Amino acid sequence: MRPFPILLFSLMISTPVSSRELLVYVGTYTKTTSKGIYVGRFDLETGKLGELRLAGEAGNPSFLAFAPDGAHLYAASEGAGAQYEGKPSGTVLAFTLDAQTGMLTTINQAVSGGRGPCHLSVGPDGKNVFVANYSEGSVAVLPVRADGGVAVPSSVIRHEGRSVHPSRQKQPYAHSINLTPDGRFAFAADLGTDTIYTCRVDSAAGTLTPAGETTLTPGSGPRHLAIHPDHRHAYVINELANTITTFALDTSKGLLSTLQTVTTLPASFTGNNTTAEIAVHPSGRFVYGSNRGHDSIAVFKADPLTGTLTLTEHVSTQGKNPRNFTIDPTGRWLIAANQDGNSLVVFAINGENGRLTPTGQCVSLGIPVCVRFLQPSQDPVLEK
Repeated sequence: MRPFPILLFSLMISTPVSSRELLVYVGTYTKTTSKGIYVGRFDLETGKLGELRLAGEAGNPSFLAFAPDGAHLYAASEGAGAQYEGKPSGTVLAFTLDAQTGMLTTINQAVSGGRGPCHLSVGPDGKNVFVANYSEGSVAVLPVRADGGVAVPSSVIRHEGRSVHPSRQKQPYAHSINLTPDGRFAFAADLGTDTIYTCRVDSAAGTLTPAGETTLTPGSGPRHLAIHPDHRHAYVINELANTITTFALDTSKGLLSTLQTVTTLPASFTGNNTTAEIAVHPSGRFVYGSNRGHDSIAVFKADPLTGTLTLTEHVSTQGKNPRNFTIDPTGRWLIAANQDGNSLVVFAINGENGRLTPTGQCVSLGIPVCVRFLQPSQDPVLEK
């Protein structure tokens, strides 16, 4: 009887992805049942998330990013054991991605340039991977090799300073690094110093050069940043203050100018909470942020001219600690990853007002902490 189920699994992973489907990848903490990065198929018409299966083994792949061509995937691994300049360092893992089956093949790994890598981005030309090392308070550039693997850091910048929170801001804690759409500048949000550091990017040389700083209200704890599709506004979600700050963005100079700060929580909430992920809807009309403690997604309407936000609603993620979520490229669906709920929950997005409606789907997975759609550059569904 054994050959029959093995044959079924083989057929499942070898069947090509249809034009109505996208692959969804999930990074996990491998402290309990999970073993690395998982993949599933997502039906863009029905919003159904298929069975998740192990795509590639990895230790604590806590954040994922794709190469622009969709042929490679990179993961930040928080595991100890590596050394950089004589000190402990995390690593960045590089994989070849089979877009037909979803499976990952390990290419190599390289040190991230500091402890606790928690976020990474790939330059728009695919030549470099940029990583934020939380525990080290640093950001680094790892050049991409000809085979898609990563080389040792070619540039590392360590932040300095602290802020007012007595336990969370005793030192720098770099929490994310995002590039402008043209790849000329990088913004590094540092939770520990309440600062977003702007760096000029030299892609050919693989270097970062400090180019400015944007200081937030003391105790904010900036975590993740998202750039509006109009390229004229940006948003940062502040983990400690439970707020979102709106900026006017000048991509030609890498400048952020503060416009507004709003709370992510209901006025009636009195419990403990920290925020986590932020995302702008593909249409640019809505912004979403996750609350851990209130365990919700805060939904905002974005003003088309000023970029400023108005609260629409709070929606339960139906699980504990929604560390991460993602929106599909058509803007119809949102998947929330509940870290302590060991679940992925799918929501339908109302295209008129941005409101979220649970679809009833809840897929179990041990400690999911990052979820990302593979977005093929030539998908007929996306060209409609």
